Amino acid sequence: MRLAAQANKLLEVIGGARTLMVAASTLLADAEVLAREIVAIGTRVGLPFVAAATDISSTVPPAGADGRPFAETTFRWVDPDLRYWEDHGFALKAAFVHASRACSEPYYFTGGRFESWRPNRALDAITAEGTIETYGVGASIVAPTYLPGGVIGTVIWATADPGFDVARAFAAHAAEMHILALKFVATYEEAIAGSDKTPARLTRREIQCLKWAAAGKTDAEIGELVAISLPTVRFHVTNAARKLRAGGRSQAIQRAAILGYIGSGGPGAASGPMRIRPTGE
Repeated sequence: MRLAAQANKLLEVIGGARTLMVAASTLLADAEVLAREIVAIGTRVGLPFVAAATDISSTVPPAGADGRPFAETTFRWVDPDLRYWEDHGFALKAAFVHASRACSEPYYFTGGRFESWRPNRALDAITAEGTIETYGVGASIVAPTYLPGGVIGTVIWATADPGFDVARAFAAHAAEMHILALKFVATYEEAIAGSDKTPARLTRREIQCLKWAAAGKTDAEIGELVAISLPTVRFHVTNAARKLRAGGRSQAIQRAAILGYIGSGGPGAASGPMRIRPTGE
């Protein structure tokens, strides 16, 4: 009976692996379809050149089921000799990509500067840094995509024509392009790095302790602010770190911030002091 149970368990594991492999291959096929749709909307709008990164921190470019980068098979760039996907420092050098770290909404490039739907100080600051290297781009629309876990992707549609009325194209099509970019990046990342694990669930007290920790408070100060004992503070921080699979306090704060539990930290991150000691603590 024990052997039969082990055999059944093995079949479950193998079957689960096969299911994951099928799901990944299906998602990758979906991503390839979306890549073609990205090219199609760019052509229709008047921005036929496309560059995309599903994770701007990665040195590995997004690729199809055949293993070849989309930049070689589906997308084409203004300068056909610029193999940007092979340059591991391109995301650091290219302002088009760098701006995605500061702006989560679509933006466009024209006349040597970045613009969006509204005044945007972050984009203005990037423009003010100096002359922007265009890599042959006359005008472009960029759609950043922010995914759970802190992954940032981006899709760039471009033309070599500096006289192209990109502001008009942006007003008419940016929302549609942004959704398409998000679908592409999310689908591709799910295909190659997806997980069936749910996000860690933190309690209200664990979140509160991490918020104050992110604001720079010591365990003793947190105990005073929240009106709980020092050992209880440490219990909540340790328990939160375990749930977040973090190696310590700093990593727990970082992961809690990425998951949207405590914001980005700083003096305004923590909620006001709670002086009522809940029952059972």
